[in-house]
Amino acid sequence: MKLEADSLHLHDDTEQRDQMSADSGIEKRTYSIGEVAKMIGSKVRTIRYYDEIGLVKPTSHTEGGHRLYTTEDIWRLELTATLRYLDFSIVEISRLLSGVLSVDKALDWQIESLSVQVSALTNMISILQQAKRQQGDSMRYLYDFVQAKASNAEKRKQFIAEKVEASDLFEGIPSEWQSPMLHYFNKYIVNQEKTTAQQIAAWNELQEIINDPQFMRDAKNTEFVIYIKELQPRYDADTWIKKLDQIYVRLSQAVEAKKSADSPEVQAIIEESVSLYNNTEQTIYNKAFLNSFLEHSEQTRTPLIDRINRLCAIMSPPLNLLAEGNLVFFQNLQQKLSSQQNQSGEHPES
Repeated sequence: MKLEADSLHLHDDTEQRDQMSADSGIEKRTYSIGEVAKMIGSKVRTIRYYDEIGLVKPTSHTEGGHRLYTTEDIWRLELTATLRYLDFSIVEISRLLSGVLSVDKALDWQIESLSVQVSALTNMISILQQAKRQQGDSMRYLYDFVQAKASNAEKRKQFIAEKVEASDLFEGIPSEWQSPMLHYFNKYIVNQEKTTAQQIAAWNELQEIINDPQFMRDAKNTEFVIYIKELQPRYDADTWIKKLDQIYVRLSQAVEAKKSADSPEVQAIIEESVSLYNNTEQTIYNKAFLNSFLEHSEQTRTPLIDRINRLCAIMSPPLNLLAEGNLVFFQNLQQKLSSQQNQSGEHPES
């Protein structure tokens, strides 16, 4: 790819110049924002924007407050341009550059996202080709055909209801707690009124996975079942889900603010989430339960569950924040378990 080749070549050239300066005892060179814009073929306002949002900040400033970029800064800008070319979002790039998101995981997610886009585009091309072969009102045919293929909220609700009933997904779950189990799936996926071609393609694949009996077996073993059966919520279902919504809003805000799992903000959120249950002292703060819970959570991360989560994120990007919030939650529990093991003189398993 020419963009990557040019970026690598420029990076090598600037790095060589800086290395020569370092070897000769000369202070490492810096570049103004205008110079950098010309070097990487970008616009000054784009580079300035990346600084303002904290994506790529300059190493230093002049006495007058003008930005000064080093070779490493320029490399990050070049890498950002390449990732944007490959359709990575600003949030994903930020997580990549900060090390929060691994390269392998980011590439896997992007391949999946682009695969869904390819499926959507292939579907649209097929529709246009069929419309072209029709005699008469091609535009009316286009409209009717797309409406027939589009999956509206009512169709999605009916599909999910049939699958839940056929699979006994809620076996052993009290009736009042069955709706909360699907709360976020319904909120962000099923109840979407308008869907793009990409979202329709994601939903079509999602249906195929849900039709797989193995997925339903996986879904019965998720940690949500433990929440209801073991922890015993201290509120009625409606109140509990409202409080959980509020907690997720705060957890998402903490993730956006890049708060760590052991930060006071996240710890306060965890304590509040724990207060939703009756058996917290016997469970969340119990070493044996934490071991069992975390081990079970790890086992339930099956390939089909992971794929469903990625398709859901494509259909509704806000679910990415929920997923990150869950990750922070589990990191906090893992730290709590490690702390308990250290206090008792045990060595955490590697």
